[in-house]
Amino acid sequence: MRILFIGDIVGEPGRRAVAELLPGIKKANDVEFVIGNGENVAGGSGVTPALADELLESGIDVITSGDHIWKRKEIIDRIDSDRRILRPANYPSGAPGFGSTVIKSESGIEVGVINLIGRVFMQALECPFRAAKEEIEKIKNKARVIVVDMHAEATSEKIALGWYLDGQVSAIIGTHTHVQTADEKVLPNGTAFLSDAGMTGPLDGVIGRKKEQILARFLTQMPMKFEMAEGDIQLQGAVIDIDDKTGRANTIKRIQKKL
Repeated sequence: MRILFIGDIVGEPGRRAVAELLPGIKKANDVEFVIGNGENVAGGSGVTPALADELLESGIDVITSGDHIWKRKEIIDRIDSDRRILRPANYPSGAPGFGSTVIKSESGIEVGVINLIGRVFMQALECPFRAAKEEIEKIKNKARVIVVDMHAEATSEKIALGWYLDGQVSAIIGTHTHVQTADEKVLPNGTAFLSDAGMTGPLDGVIGRKKEQILARFLTQMPMKFEMAEGDIQLQGAVIDIDDKTGRANTIKRIQKKL
């Protein structure tokens, strides 16, 4: 089977890219299951129930997230009841929502998805490595195909997780930096890996924001509101081909499609 992983979807431009480009990408790559990181869809920070529905109606099967998941309080009740919307599994016990899920693909194949968040240069949470093992134990008897979203700043932490879980999951895809890396590979024991899937949204800026405002912040260090950039809208991510009988990845290919 083929799974499309969509990198951080940013604001209205990112949502528009998903709505308009996803059907063609699915058809061209014979994709039957879609995962998208949606923690930045609400004006660049957070997600609301209505915008989650918009992504799901556009063809995304599971929405993953990261450190901005709590920015819009209205999502809390929804993620506590909808297993198609994940928060990182290594938030402490008692946090609402789910860190993993199993959802059927279009052809009826059970697909497991795990969401993690890194700790290097980020908020100190529970260990993502140990959390990953716990979530794998929860779902491995339900799904042979398991994809992990590692939402992290440091490439070293993402790469380390790749080696740690090689052979235990089908793919580990990094998110958070909004900059697509070129290190896609299938590790020796059959786990596909990419340090960062990139960004779905406006690339004519600084990780989705207007470059003039970001430059002013760097130059003056004065606080200011950052607005969405508007040009060079792309959908970025990766297509992973997986043997659904063994759960091992065959290939991984980066995707960059302009709107």
